[in-house]
Amino acid sequence: MTNAIAVRPQGAMRLHGRSLMTFVLTPTTPITDWLTEIDKRRRTSPAFFVGRPIILDLAAVSLNESQIGELIKELDERGIRVMALEGTEDDRLGPSLPPVLKRGRATGSEAPGSFSEKGAARTPRRQEPSSLLIENPVRSGQSIIFPNGDITVLGSVASGAEVVAGGSIHIYGTLRGRAMAGSMGNPRARIFCSRNEAELVSIDGYYRTAEEMDASLRSRPAQCWLENRVLAIAALD
Repeated sequence: MTNAIAVRPQGAMRLHGRSLMTFVLTPTTPITDWLTEIDKRRRTSPAFFVGRPIILDLAAVSLNESQIGELIKELDERGIRVMALEGTEDDRLGPSLPPVLKRGRATGSEAPGSFSEKGAARTPRRQEPSSLLIENPVRSGQSIIFPNGDITVLGSVASGAEVVAGGSIHIYGTLRGRAMAGSMGNPRARIFCSRNEAELVSIDGYYRTAEEMDASLRSRPAQCWLENRVLAIAALD
């Protein structure tokens, strides 16, 4: 007679997908000068990189595995934790380094209700909102991120707070914190505020800190835009 063995049911393993807003750092040569710029940013905004997912894009530099590891160590000592790499070949990197991002296959622009190559009908995608309205003030420590389009803040943005938009940013109150427009690669984005006391403004990765702004632009209505890869700021009154 065969003895039956009880088998405990195994719980199903669950896998979840999640979208994150990450910052991409792109080192340039000489690396020492690039790290000096990082140190300058940290002095003006000490908490800028704290707790942020960082991707290191190595496309503009030619580094071997040892040099990549040393660069990651230098960033880690500055409180910048690199979660992934891109712009380099993963077959020559060891397991001690962060993973290299695998990019998915690009999809073509197909009309809603069209058919795929196998003839299966596609379900029309739900239209995503292209703007976000924030009716309350953005308090210190808050981070408002909207990669799909514009952000409008009816109140003020406190010091230590930030607003990050894929499109333009409109602030009806005082901007005391950080505003980063065009975060997904939109150089035509703009920043508008009724009173400019910003710690930092940025469009498509180009930025200015409070120390780099003309004193005549402080405490006034202002707009920011990119002109020939230079972040311009002008008063609106």
